[in-house]
Amino acid sequence: MNNKLLYLGFSERFTQEAALYPELYLGRVVAQYKELYKVVTDESEVLAEISGKLRYSSVELSDYPAVGDFVMIDRKDKNSGNAIIHNILTRKSIFVRRAAGKAHDVQVVAANIDTVFICMSLNNDFNLRRLERYLSIAWDSGATPVVVLTKSDLCDELSARLSEIETIAIGLDVVVTSSMTDDGYRTILKYITPGQTVAFIGSSGVGKSTLINRILGENLIETKKIRKDDKGRHSTTRRELFIIPTGGAVIDTPGMREIGLESVNLSKTFIDIDELAEQCKYRNCQHENEPGCVVRKAIEDGVISEERLQSYKKLKKEAKYEGMNSKQIEKEKINDMFSEFGGIKNARDYVKSRNQNK
Repeated sequence: MNNKLLYLGFSERFTQEAALYPELYLGRVVAQYKELYKVVTDESEVLAEISGKLRYSSVELSDYPAVGDFVMIDRKDKNSGNAIIHNILTRKSIFVRRAAGKAHDVQVVAANIDTVFICMSLNNDFNLRRLERYLSIAWDSGATPVVVLTKSDLCDELSARLSEIETIAIGLDVVVTSSMTDDGYRTILKYITPGQTVAFIGSSGVGKSTLINRILGENLIETKKIRKDDKGRHSTTRRELFIIPTGGAVIDTPGMREIGLESVNLSKTFIDIDELAEQCKYRNCQHENEPGCVVRKAIEDGVISEERLQSYKKLKKEAKYEGMNSKQIEKEKINDMFSEFGGIKNARDYVKSRNQNK
């Protein structure tokens, strides 16, 4: 594998799948426009559109190419018009949000990412409940979340903030950065290596674009000063993937103060509550007034906060997992995957009968 492919995030897994299409070329989507996509190959950069067959077979928004996707195209140069995307290779991870105005559709924020940088500034944007929401989605994406705290120069209570985050981001790396010094971003460089892709997620104005510009070594992304009320301004208006000169790739995303839930991993985000819930007297304890509730006892003892429990319940309800324990949630998610067969049991029966009829 040549260095250009490695820098783009290609791995042996994708090159092997690409070999199934010998008549096409392997590329990666680095930007998405209204009807077109910018695709980078090991030789060039082309504009591309999807084939009629791919468009016809795409039922949901998530079926279309997204930034970070590895795709098979019919040409490697732009001398003969736009390239055509014929296939999207199997995604190894996908960060999604519920699409605006769509009841059951999801929008792909970034695909094939290894690490999700959840960026939160140490000013008035600091919000533990929002962090729990981002962590739940990040864990579900298949990538590894890392909490990146920005604008540390604006915070006089850094130790206290870090202590608060330790109770939320259990077992995760927490990185502190500052845009005020030339080397204020270097703490995150160890995550951005050849073959790795990192997506920057967070509210508007937290400094995602500033950090990426520092990493790139030039101001490729427009940045805007924060408003007087300490609220962020939108500078990034679309998702875009950038190749880092020293190897690896980063994806910049528009600011999202609120992000709709579609599928979440609450067992990792709220591992402390789940472990306590296993000790409750009743299997489906709702942690309200039930006798023998270990979670309520932990709140009384100050082990966890009431706010964290309510956040857990809110996210379960929003993700339609209300009243379920962690095992039931995982079973529900598996059944959703096989919903076209009426659940995993029917899917097994279908496969069994098909094998018997061969």
